[in-house]
Amino acid sequence: MELINILGTGSAMVTKCYNTCFTISNEKEHLLVDTGGGNTILSNLEKLNIGINKIHHVFISHRHNDHISGIVWIIRAVAQQITNGKYEGNLTIYCHKYNIEAINTISSLLLDKKFTKYIGNRILFNEIYDNCKLTILDWNIEFFDIKSTKELQFGFNTILKSGKKLAFLGDEPYNEKLFEYANNVDYLFHEAFCLYSENDIFKPYEKHHATVKDACENASTLNVKNIIMFHTEDTNILNKKKLYTDEGSMFFKGNIIVPDDLDIIEL
Repeated sequence: MELINILGTGSAMVTKCYNTCFTISNEKEHLLVDTGGGNTILSNLEKLNIGINKIHHVFISHRHNDHISGIVWIIRAVAQQITNGKYEGNLTIYCHKYNIEAINTISSLLLDKKFTKYIGNRILFNEIYDNCKLTILDWNIEFFDIKSTKELQFGFNTILKSGKKLAFLGDEPYNEKLFEYANNVDYLFHEAFCLYSENDIFKPYEKHHATVKDACENASTLNVKNIIMFHTEDTNILNKKKLYTDEGSMFFKGNIIVPDDLDIIEL
């Protein structure tokens, strides 16, 4: 069985949930997609019963602190497990060259040498580039430049063992240049910073983000079956599922998934 384990759903400045990150998981291992901004990544992995020794692959989409900073905690946790003889194999971090520079810098500044000594021999980088194709665990994954207006950022798509297609577009609105990666997929990860009805309050367009309406209109145009909306604000988090689903259903007739932190999605 393939699963999505949602570790966080929020945008950068949330306090009522964690920053957006998740795993794609088979029955044994996990591909971690982004790491959020702090050590809540470790807490939420623990809550979902995901051991650090079951994570050997991490993808970092871009260099914003709410996506990359948590990697320091992953590196520290893995390094500690290696030291204790409890981590088999290597940890591979997939990201573009500027992320590699950032991770090396923050790790050297914040972690002791007893942890950083494993970087380069047991903790490895695999530099990705536009249209880069790699096999990770059970999946053939293609990484692509999302054409960000702010910071070099990558998304990816893959075909699951079930034959279903999944695409992750990063934390900016869908760019029509990415049509070939997102068209007709079964699961589309699309950021939705806030409700369209509240765009005057949260001003998503000034932040280069989308609303629920925008995300669902894109899903409809792309003829996807399921949209997973994430990277949201958190002012009304208890009612977010209903509010986002109600607005989204006016623009998209497929299945709308608005996860909370620690939700598990069966693929």
